[in-house]
Amino acid sequence: DSSIYIMKTKRILVDADACPNAIKEILFRAAERLKIPMLLVANQPINIPKSKVISFKQVGAGFNVADQYIIDLSEPGDLVITADIPLADGAIQNGACALNPRGELYTQNNIKQKLSIRNFMEEVRSTGQITGGPAPMTKLDNQVFANALDKFLAQ
Repeated sequence: DSSIYIMKTKRILVDADACPNAIKEILFRAAERLKIPMLLVANQPINIPKSKVISFKQVGAGFNVADQYIIDLSEPGDLVITADIPLADGAIQNGACALNPRGELYTQNNIKQKLSIRNFMEEVRSTGQITGGPAPMTKLDNQVFANALDKFLAQ
């Protein structure tokens, strides 16, 4: 759906606690190359490169503190990087777009379905029928993300 690409990306907001390091490196390079301001938000200190466009915000400890900070900050023109579907949903409700570390773009058109599937899977996991989370990231996943990011930022 190309209608979500109406405006140029103003900034990139990263849910940095759970973001794989390889994905952060891809984001650092893209932010520098395109001079797009990027803010990483996390509960723990995170190393970021010395940069005019890349910054870091450490928020307090606690469940969803970083997520809520990003939701409250997000607005049209922002790209939120997160695997957290409720965070992506909150950002999209604020007019932002969201991309997960595996290169899947969350939009107005697909976020409610993703949220339903997530909630269902959480229920199934709570019964013990399914254990474990997503498979570890691979080099291919990193490449898929890099391609999706480039495609989004080029719009």
